[in-house]
Amino acid sequence: MWTLARPVLAAALGAVILALSACGGTTAPEKKPTPSVDAKALFRQELHDRLPQSVKDAGEIVFAGDPHPPYRVVAKDGTVTGFDPDLQAALGAVLGVKTRIEVIAGLPAALTGMKAKRFDAFNGPVKDTAKREVDFDNVVYMTSRTAYLFKADAKVKAAGDLCGATVAYVSGSIVEGQLEALSSWCGKQGKPAVKGQPLADTNATILSVRSGRADALGATQAGVLDIVNAGDKGAFRYVLQEDAQGAGVDQLALLAPKAGGLGPVIFEAFKVLFETGTYDELMKRYGLTDVAVDAPAMNVAGKA
Repeated sequence: MWTLARPVLAAALGAVILALSACGGTTAPEKKPTPSVDAKALFRQELHDRLPQSVKDAGEIVFAGDPHPPYRVVAKDGTVTGFDPDLQAALGAVLGVKTRIEVIAGLPAALTGMKAKRFDAFNGPVKDTAKREVDFDNVVYMTSRTAYLFKADAKVKAAGDLCGATVAYVSGSIVEGQLEALSSWCGKQGKPAVKGQPLADTNATILSVRSGRADALGATQAGVLDIVNAGDKGAFRYVLQEDAQGAGVDQLALLAPKAGGLGPVIFEAFKVLFETGTYDELMKRYGLTDVAVDAPAMNVAGKA
């Protein structure tokens, strides 16, 4: 009922107003115009009513989140800024609940934590796969290509130059499959396979490249661009994996356990963000327009 939702709705609306008025990141953002979307117009009582009872009782949705710029930037004090907190605040405003991120170490911890009911969802973005759809609803809200980042003085001009090199990546991420495709391509060219180095999170992959333990790191194009722009200017360069090397375009999703029933409600909340222009505003603010989609989708892989 409205009377029950009002306190958390007020908090959620306050959060989304703050989130949409400043762009999270490692450096102070440039001043941007106030969004034209009225945050109060985001709330949908019918969607709040459809939330699982456990979420309504708690008054919040708890998201798992590992360090993964520009989506999640974790400060030393544990504060999380970036695209995810802002997107989640907007989703919370639609649903009339607060949102909160608990920092975890990588995708495996997020998956096991959701199955154990410690977390309600994980923003990813992770590749929508038929295997993941068995246990989780995959709400697709962006796409991506895989990019490889390396030191500026590296003798790399294209992804094919990484054959035989050591490439760090976040364990369980979409890069794992892309590296397999790249290694297959390398083999067909008579070159050695790429040596993958799975690590806990994005920060660990950056440190591996900086220290020389890895020749490059693999990540989404948006993630690599954030590293390039946030780090020492001119310290890194990057290349994209090509279609001929098995790259293609991945459908990236938010995950929510099917058992909880939250996924379909979040999917409908995404539709509201698209309809009101809030999604476009957020994607623009974080330089993610190249990986934006025209409309959200759910469990796409299983329908292919």
